[in-house]
Amino acid sequence: MLEQQMTIAGRAETAANTLAVINPATATEFARVPDCSREQLDAAMASASDAFITWRSDEVPRRRALKASAERIREKAGELARLLTLEQGKPLAAATEEIMGSAAWLDYTSTLDIPVEVVQDDATARVEVHRRPLGVVAAITPWNFPVLLAVWKLAPALLAGNTVVLKPSPFTPVTTLALGEALRDVLPTGVFNVVSGGNELGAWMTSHPAVRKISFTGSTATGKHVAASAAADLKRVTLELGGNDAAIVLDDVDPEATAEKLFWSAFANCGQICSAVKRAYVPKDMHTRIASRMAEIASSVKVGDGFEEGVLIGPLNNRPQFDRVGELVADARRSGAKVLAGGEPVGGAGYFFKPTILTGVEEGTRIVDEEQFGPALPVMPYSDVEEAIERANRSSFGLSGSVWGADTDRGASVASRLECGTAWVNQHLAIVPHLPFGGFKHSGIGVENGPWGLMGFTQIQTLNVARQ
Repeated sequence: MLEQQMTIAGRAETAANTLAVINPATATEFARVPDCSREQLDAAMASASDAFITWRSDEVPRRRALKASAERIREKAGELARLLTLEQGKPLAAATEEIMGSAAWLDYTSTLDIPVEVVQDDATARVEVHRRPLGVVAAITPWNFPVLLAVWKLAPALLAGNTVVLKPSPFTPVTTLALGEALRDVLPTGVFNVVSGGNELGAWMTSHPAVRKISFTGSTATGKHVAASAAADLKRVTLELGGNDAAIVLDDVDPEATAEKLFWSAFANCGQICSAVKRAYVPKDMHTRIASRMAEIASSVKVGDGFEEGVLIGPLNNRPQFDRVGELVADARRSGAKVLAGGEPVGGAGYFFKPTILTGVEEGTRIVDEEQFGPALPVMPYSDVEEAIERANRSSFGLSGSVWGADTDRGASVASRLECGTAWVNQHLAIVPHLPFGGFKHSGIGVENGPWGLMGFTQIQTLNVARQ
């Protein structure tokens, strides 16, 4: 049985109680992690508050620390990737990609400028606008990309001069705790604390008086609770929440090539990506051809344990999500959906669900209106582009979306009308460190990544110096 410890004030910490961590490929317990107490959280917050006093003062060592952290992650990549596959389920190659991507995000962030804007410089005064750190950041991360999304928060928070207390999802705490262990001698004491626990711990963090900023990635329902908790103490928030991304296929595409790209835009990471394609709108005349081709791919792709050779789709991460996907597919069947591929669990141990392509559904069916966050995709026909745009925008979500067509100018014109934070043309899931990522409507508040994400971890101070 693997046991992992928390990092509080630069030290390894256990707890009186522990939580079980399940391997989703076997549905069995493989690790136990500490269940952080209220007193231990207070210690982590106190450590972060103390560290902030000196950490905020000099930008140069902070940049060096980010680069050193990236190098340490690369040194530990094999170990971290293995842990990630064990607890999250994704294929080992994808887990390795996440770990190496996290190092790349740290490297990139270390190069960003924190500008000083001079808005007046004359005989009367010199006026500068500075970006100052906020203080202690509470970072709360989900179970689909636990390490990468932790780094999305950690890197800009630290560069801006803040300190961090990080809580991973109780479904995937092991690799994040291992990350904290790996960086104990890289970052100064108290700058980066990692605690583990359930939902109660998250509530303690968001209401803690030491916290000045909350960065949360997770469901819209939980995000609303986080925002309400933050409001009581006027904490700043960045919320990266759910999505129900629409893909609109135009009538000039190559159906075969587009079907394959669409498939992986929906089913990467077993569909457990907030910005994955969740519903596809296809011209009526090519609907059957594209849906059938996607069904062929779904039926042929290898699903299994992430450590097995040739596996491209792993299990759903946890039992509640496994049950939810099954429930949404069953509801679609009851509503008259036709299952072209999949539609049921793989069978045996583990949370494996067959990649599923559905037709014969439309708005008003739960799997179209809600975020399934799993390996099931409704493919729906439309008559004209105006109809497709209207249906794509008929959602409380607005994270991202895509348009697919041979005429890229036409594609860009259609994409610009989607009500979402990122609108792609002839691609999806093209998420890179130098571009902002965030959502409209119920998909979030604020953005992450690039200079825009960095600025979200700062507050403006105007320095106005009168000249006598």
